[in-house]
Amino acid sequence: MKDRQVEVVGGGHAVAGVAGAVLVVRHRGPGPLHQDSPAMMALESLAELIREAAGYAPDGYGAQVARQATRWLMTHAEQISPGVPIDLGILSPAESGGIAIFLHGSVTAVLSEAATTEHIRGSDAAFTVDRVVTPPTRAIAVFVDDGRPPALPQRRGIGWLVEGIAEAGGAIVWSAEARGRTTEFVDQPGPTARIDPSPTASPRDIAPTASPHAEAFPPTASTPEASHVSPFLDTERATALLDTPHDQAAFAPTEIGTNPAPRPDPDLQRRLEATAKATALTVKVLGFKCARAHPSDPRAAFCTVCGMPVDQTQALIEVVRPPLGMLVLDDGMTFMLAADVVVGRDPDHSEPVQRGLLPLRIDDSSGGMSRAHAEIRLTNWDVTLLDRGSTNGTRTRPPGYRDWIRLNPNLPVVLTPGTEIMIGNRVLRYELLAPPPFGR
Repeated sequence: MKDRQVEVVGGGHAVAGVAGAVLVVRHRGPGPLHQDSPAMMALESLAELIREAAGYAPDGYGAQVARQATRWLMTHAEQISPGVPIDLGILSPAESGGIAIFLHGSVTAVLSEAATTEHIRGSDAAFTVDRVVTPPTRAIAVFVDDGRPPALPQRRGIGWLVEGIAEAGGAIVWSAEARGRTTEFVDQPGPTARIDPSPTASPRDIAPTASPHAEAFPPTASTPEASHVSPFLDTERATALLDTPHDQAAFAPTEIGTNPAPRPDPDLQRRLEATAKATALTVKVLGFKCARAHPSDPRAAFCTVCGMPVDQTQALIEVVRPPLGMLVLDDGMTFMLAADVVVGRDPDHSEPVQRGLLPLRIDDSSGGMSRAHAEIRLTNWDVTLLDRGSTNGTRTRPPGYRDWIRLNPNLPVVLTPGTEIMIGNRVLRYELLAPPPFGR
């Protein structure tokens, strides 16, 4: 994405170009955007996160950004903006030349082809939108959704955000083909989204740079020109907002059990996306609704979707149950828990799948994982784990425990957030979607 024109559009929100990615954070006021606004503090913190991801995977770090941005929402957003959600959107390079889209809240991505346009709205998702798309032929854009359908201009402008921060309403990443054409284009609203489930310069080297020429790239940290610093960027504050040792550990190679975690399976993400698209939120349970009308666990004081307080005096009603969390694999992949799942090395044709469970196939070279090893079931508002009588068993390690606990076969146990699960030589971790201390 570094060689494409990034044009900002008018508005009062925070937009940044960071290490080849585009970041948009909504400013909620009051008053104009300024250095101490929660939107700017969030932008600085997320910019540091993106730079770290780019340093570990310079050729395609979209999956790393999505994972760390999800963790950031669960751990840091409430510290920056207590009680008020932070809406954000990130476009970043993905593997194999794709573009990773990560949205949370009232932010919309627009994919513009020659004759069609698709709108992907973060507000349509239970928590976040995390998708990888093929670069559109005309442009891809990310806008703060201010209540009117975002539309691309009829023709591209001359502005070019190379690196740095701007006060704007969004950003458009034009394709090379679109930059070479002069014909006008009228954007038509498209369908809404489905719920799917090399070191770089330091932030002190970021400077807003605009140029109409593709050759206009920012100076590197080794050149004298790198002394230009964005007036908005405060590196020390951005670094302090991140739990640096914790977040860096998520990128670095780790050892689980006796062997290192395997390299990411290139086919797993495609399988997870296909599973997410096939999963409809249709299960109805008794629950509450928060002030934003999200369905929520009646045992929780805060919404399990957005983290807002929930009126505990309201009457129980029937609601469509949202996803109850996610599994984070030891190679960084995530899986949204919206339906019952069977986990194993080859569960696609197993008996649980015939009963309607979704297959989650995980590669394991140790030989200790069965074809259909364990089931994860959603019971009312609980997430339960069941070992299917596997040869080598299933083990869990709840938060704060040092030792692994082997499960009794065919006896479900309720998982608490943060619990680790060992199946074969692979480790998964169950996490909530709503940021702590919300959920339950």
